[in-house]
Amino acid sequence: MSWTQPIDIYCERTDPSFWSEPVNAITNAAFVLAGLAAFLWARQRGADTWTRVLCLWVVAIGIGSFLFHTFANRWSALADVIPIWTFVAIYVVYTLRRIFALGWPGTILALLIGIAASVLVMRLLPPEVAAYTNNATQYLPAVLALAVFAAAFAWAGRAGTGLVVAAGLVFALSLFFRSVDPVVCGSLPLGTHFLWHILNATMLGLLLVLAIRHGDTHNKSALVRTGASPHSTR
Repeated sequence: MSWTQPIDIYCERTDPSFWSEPVNAITNAAFVLAGLAAFLWARQRGADTWTRVLCLWVVAIGIGSFLFHTFANRWSALADVIPIWTFVAIYVVYTLRRIFALGWPGTILALLIGIAASVLVMRLLPPEVAAYTNNATQYLPAVLALAVFAAAFAWAGRAGTGLVVAAGLVFALSLFFRSVDPVVCGSLPLGTHFLWHILNATMLGLLLVLAIRHGDTHNKSALVRTGASPHSTR
């Protein structure tokens, strides 16, 4: 196996050259802009390190995806997926710990249950589903996580339920455009994968807004417990 072996799986790409996917490559700027805007807003509001790291991780997602849509080989494929799934893991832990105030035992148990459920569902899906959806089934764990969080937010009556639901709907739409990319090649040579980038960046932006707002609540609670002034953290 060669790490530089070319990968051609998107409609826009017509050869192995660096700029064979210009629109797919450039639209990764949406991730960078979403992450940087959220980071600046988080810093302005005095968010803690954990929240700021989430924002910068979205920037890393954009950079990794840009590498994949330009170099388009095995090593850049890893640069694409590693930041994505690392962000998913960190955000799930952040939500369980920061928003739902679970201890580490409860957080680890919830993660294990989520992983087991995702593996079970993916094993039950016919192999043809992955082929028909352009391998979008790999994102099923993220879909399940958003669905569970939306239900948990609504059941607990927590602020931010609308943001989670909106993020889930945007993600579902982005998955649609990712799935139909190879189908529309005949009539739309550009493909639709670039819409996956733009909508995904929007979805991640909504999740960062949720994290920053709950980070504010967490910080205020911590200040109340310590008796510190709100301005002492800025």
